[in-house]
Amino acid sequence: VQLQASGGGLVQPGGSLRLSCAASGSIFSINGMGWYRQAPGKQRELVAVISSGGGTNYADSVKGRFTISRDSAKNTVYLQMNSLKPEDTAAYYCYAARGSLPPSWGQGTQVTVSS
Repeated sequence: VQLQASGGGLVQPGGSLRLSCAASGSIFSINGMGWYRQAPGKQRELVAVISSGGGTNYADSVKGRFTISRDSAKNTVYLQMNSLKPEDTAAYYCYAARGSLPPSWGQGTQVTVSS
C-alpha cells in the first residue's frame, strides 16, 4: 500500500487546514486509516483514526476541533483541522492499518501554526 499525504502548511492560530491521504496499491488489505503527528523532541502520537466500518477515534487534545473522514470511492482519508493552536505544530503522518500485516506509512506533511 502506498500513501500520498498532502495539505500541510503554515496557518495562524485559530485557522484551519485539511490534510488528505490517498491510498493506492493493495487497498483491499486496509482495515483502518488514520493520522499520527510528531513534534520536534516529542514522541509520535495518534491524532485520529477511522475504521473500515466508519468508526472514529480521536486524541483528547483534538476532540471537537479535528474531524477525520473518508471518501471510499477515492481511497482517500481527510483530516479537517479547525481552531488550530500552536501546539498542533508537527509533522503529520498518514498510516494504513492492515490487520496482521505491517502498517503502511505516508510521508510526513508539515503543519505549522504560528502568528
